[in-house]
Amino acid sequence: MSITAADFFVLEERLDAWGSPQVEVLDTERLASIVAAKEPDHSDLDVTLALMDLVRDDLQHSGTEGSGSGRIADADMRVGVHALERASDRAGYPFKLPFRDHSSWKSYWIRKGASGTGGWQARRDLLGDLFDQSYARLMAAQDRALDSTLVEAVSPRERLSWHEVDTATGELRRHFRTATTAQDYKAVGLDCVTITEALSRQVYDHARHTPVGEETPHEGKTKLRLDRYVVERLPGADNSELRKLARASIEMAEAVKHRRAPTRTEAGVAADAVILLANMLRRLDEE
Repeated sequence: MSITAADFFVLEERLDAWGSPQVEVLDTERLASIVAAKEPDHSDLDVTLALMDLVRDDLQHSGTEGSGSGRIADADMRVGVHALERASDRAGYPFKLPFRDHSSWKSYWIRKGASGTGGWQARRDLLGDLFDQSYARLMAAQDRALDSTLVEAVSPRERLSWHEVDTATGELRRHFRTATTAQDYKAVGLDCVTITEALSRQVYDHARHTPVGEETPHEGKTKLRLDRYVVERLPGADNSELRKLARASIEMAEAVKHRRAPTRTEAGVAADAVILLANMLRRLDEE
């Protein structure tokens, strides 16, 4: 779900100047939590763009309509600016303003000669100089993130009809789409491992795949279980490459999960490989 500047306001039960029982106020608790950590349901990139809209709109109001006073109080604006800076840092696109609130914004535009006749447009231009280039970079990064989707299988089905695997794959796609940090990409690796474990539970059969006299391998031995399944379905030297593909997919998923700072490319390759592995095993199951 996307996030906008409006999402940072909440309705508070109190009478305003017109007697309305509910007043829209800035959600400073949410902003303070963004200062402390990434929001669980939104990427820092998306949060940064929404906060840029929030802060810029109110600064423009105070500079062109509010005579130096914004709709957001100075104390709350300082929290908003801090949240914007923290989210932008985590997103990898640091954004800093040379002021913290409406009072210091007014001092800034006075120093820049944006008072008096023509001042309103001059203040809009100042905000454009401060925001426009960074905003465009962030929008381009957001477009790249949305376009950087995972592979679609050539199989005609949209789902594998293996409920646990389908559910885990849906989560993988959702997490990769919004991932922006190394920690997010480690979580994508964990999703990949979850899928391989679900696959081994789906296809491994003790009677067919466990050598006589041995106990069923523990579910944590995913590579062994899947390898035995593939060997049983595709025996012989001619199918050695397919067995290597299965092993490599599992190993890549494990590597991303444990890597200290995985990149989007590494996480994407692991996710693509696991999705293809799932479709390959589903195809083998049908033959």
